[in-house]
Amino acid sequence: MDIWNIDKLLLFIAFVTPGFISLKTYELLFPTAPKETNKLLIEAVTYSSINYALLLWPIYEVETCKIRESNPTVYILFYVFVLLFAPIVWACLAKCLRTTQFLQNFMPHPTAKPWDYIFGQRTAWWVIVTLKEGKQVAGKYASASFASSSPALAQLYLEEAWELNAAGGFERARTDTAGILILSSEILAVEFFNLTTGVTMTEKKPQQPLKEVPIQEGYQPKKQPDTGQAKPITNPPPKKP
Repeated sequence: MDIWNIDKLLLFIAFVTPGFISLKTYELLFPTAPKETNKLLIEAVTYSSINYALLLWPIYEVETCKIRESNPTVYILFYVFVLLFAPIVWACLAKCLRTTQFLQNFMPHPTAKPWDYIFGQRTAWWVIVTLKEGKQVAGKYASASFASSSPALAQLYLEEAWELNAAGGFERARTDTAGILILSSEILAVEFFNLTTGVTMTEKKPQQPLKEVPIQEGYQPKKQPDTGQAKPITNPPPKKP
């Protein structure tokens, strides 16, 4: 079979290219393990057919209005959109729908691993990583940090490495370091803390000095009469849980 025949080549482009673009766009949004070529080809043809089904009415209008003869530029741009850009739109729309709370009540989340879900949020945190040997590594995960995504092995780069105090809190940033890289084979657990901008987790705000109030000479405080009744407690101690 001569695959370079113009009719067969156009047929291949028409029924493989849109679906292939949709699959690759969706994989960029939700990374997954590589698929076999034969399965990928079947899925590409399937999604290409769905693409044409969704655009059936616009395609019918373009073909029946004879735009090809009257305005060939618009005709070409329309099919460029159908083949190349519409599949990207469907993949992005599928992402928005799959991540809604309504659909998650009926089907699983499209992100396969919690690692990708957490670090895909692009949120800054204080992080404590517990290694398999029992040692804890602490640091700051922010804009200059990086976490790998599927299908690559989980690896974590923290832009700042911190020392922990005896109570397990963040003591201070380590000096003369450019961050720390942690491999997945050594990770047992990862703990996240909200990042407070401008104040580290162990910094304390300086106390304001007490303001001195001048006392006039000869001033005597008034004594309250003793009525014999117990005074009410204005600030009761907190109850034990």
